[in-house]
Amino acid sequence: MKITQTPSDTTLTLVLDGELDASSSVLLDTELSNPTVLQYQKVLIDCQRLNYISSAGLGVFISHLQRFQDAGVKLVFFNMQEKVHNVFEILGLDSLMTIVPSQTEAAAL
Repeated sequence: MKITQTPSDTTLTLVLDGELDASSSVLLDTELSNPTVLQYQKVLIDCQRLNYISSAGLGVFISHLQRFQDAGVKLVFFNMQEKVHNVFEILGLDSLMTIVPSQTEAAAL
């Protein structure tokens, strides 16, 4: 999996490209653990090219959720493929995390 960062003044966008599984979740955890991430008001996760997410990948987001909330950083997912979105729904994570259809909607939050 490839992760591309696009920072702006108040927002950091992470583009996930490929499969988020046990091995690539380490890379994502490293990205989200970086203290500079908490300097942004929003972290937007572009899931358009995310083809698969495993429990390890979901665990990375869950493990950072409280840290982001405590720091006042909004974590927003967008452009999620239906099969990935279904995983979030089945596990009830769509009620814990903000998921919107487009980058425009994510940026407006």
